[in-house]
Amino acid sequence: MTLAAFLAFAGLVIFAAVSPGPAVLMSARTGLTEGFRTGVMLAAGIGTGAVIWALMAMFGLHLVFDAAPSLLWALKIGGAAYLLWMAWHLWRDAKTPFVAEDSRPVPRSPFAAFRLGLWTNLANPKAAVMFSSIFLGTLGPNTPIWVLAALLAIIFAAETTWNSLVARIFSLDRTRARYISLKTVIDRSFGGLLALLGVKIVAT
Repeated sequence: MTLAAFLAFAGLVIFAAVSPGPAVLMSARTGLTEGFRTGVMLAAGIGTGAVIWALMAMFGLHLVFDAAPSLLWALKIGGAAYLLWMAWHLWRDAKTPFVAEDSRPVPRSPFAAFRLGLWTNLANPKAAVMFSSIFLGTLGPNTPIWVLAALLAIIFAAETTWNSLVARIFSLDRTRARYISLKTVIDRSFGGLLALLGVKIVAT
């Protein structure tokens, strides 16, 4: 793998990480409601989910999808259903008052946050298709194992760093104060966007 191909891969991965999607939305809301530390664990789960999709792409998941399109449809429907389920809960609970910081409920455990991030990313099978396309354009048949490991590390770092940054921005006191004043509107906006992304997964 040439240096130019490696840099192109890194650029594509970073672009994919910062593109708006379910992971970014969940990072933003977790930062708002549960703070930066919980957001970091969520981001680590998102990064791990991206690595899992990338590993599947490396081992030819795109070939499986080409041979059995129904499998891709099943993954799309399952992922969309999960996102729609989360969207419904956000919409339904939008009018529930936000508890002040000094007495608000304890954020979810680190493992629960990690798990939420993992499932949020695994609910989007388009990631597998995207990574398959990137790998087909940048990897040769004799790519060394250490290069593959470095590529996976870049994927994890890009996803985790970006989503941690999103959580940090939305965990700031000024951002949280604005959220408290507009909670119903913001939560229903988050829910609506998640629902739209779920529908888009099935439709594309």
